[in-house]
Amino acid sequence: MRTFVPSATTVTRRWHVIDANGQVLGRVASAAAKLLQGKHRAQYVPFLDLGDHVIIVNAATVKLTGNKETQKIYRRHSGYEGGLREERAKDVRQRHPERLIEEAVRGMLPKSTLGDAMYRKLKVYAAAEHPHSAQQPTAYEVA
Repeated sequence: MRTFVPSATTVTRRWHVIDANGQVLGRVASAAAKLLQGKHRAQYVPFLDLGDHVIIVNAATVKLTGNKETQKIYRRHSGYEGGLREERAKDVRQRHPERLIEEAVRGMLPKSTLGDAMYRKLKVYAAAEHPHSAQQPTAYEVA
């Protein structure tokens, strides 16, 4: 008996909408990462991109627990000496509220070209409107 291995060309990708209004950041991010990787499918294999597209709306109103709003620091480096830039979560929320979710989901995906392909299927919007209504996305409830 041979093991069934799905093909990336035969998979039908669906679109899901996650409403982040009042939801905890980590729970929204882990649900999105699971959908992007395809771990919710019965045919999941770790070496193929079988995941779905994910739209996250109301990113500006996502909830951070504890003191993370003032204590969590996002760091990036330009590659030059003294090029470290640090920004607190409350400042990131004011300037680019989508980045809170994008960074959290990015950290939960594989660190490879396969993870890059999964990340490209993530769409995050600060408000409730999104331009993907033609794809007929279904609502996904975060537990």
